[in-house]
Amino acid sequence: MSRYIVRKLNTVGVEVVSYDAELAERLPDGVRLHATWTRGPLALGYTTFETGDHFTEWFYSNRWYNIFQIHAADSTLKGWYCNVAEPATITADSVTCRDLLLDLWVSPEGQTQVLDEDEFAADATLDIQTRLSAQNALAELIECVQTRAAPFEGLP
Repeated sequence: MSRYIVRKLNTVGVEVVSYDAELAERLPDGVRLHATWTRGPLALGYTTFETGDHFTEWFYSNRWYNIFQIHAADSTLKGWYCNVAEPATITADSVTCRDLLLDLWVSPEGQTQVLDEDEFAADATLDIQTRLSAQNALAELIECVQTRAAPFEGLP
């Protein structure tokens, strides 16, 4: 596996987070990466990211989202965190994506929770076309969960 740097940009294109990951697979339209949560616990209400959690991450160059499947250090599935984002820019050693605020949490049982709708609605930097693309991406993600499309095929 080769080392990747993942860069998350805010809505105005400024880098807000970067971290190391390992390339697991090149996809026709993206990459699948492995990363480990190295920061301290982050309680989100619906789950807590903890040091040592394992993330399998799918980034796409032609889809307006990315998907993180999260397992605890003991391999217990915590769920999927889906970011609505512009299609990723993928190079030989990095992934960069502009986050569009909307998120979707999917529990191990397949229940969905849309996150950050207020932030999305209040952000004045997003143009109408970007907003429409983001809303369409959210609908596509929800449909993927409902139809158990990859990577949600293991849901009950």
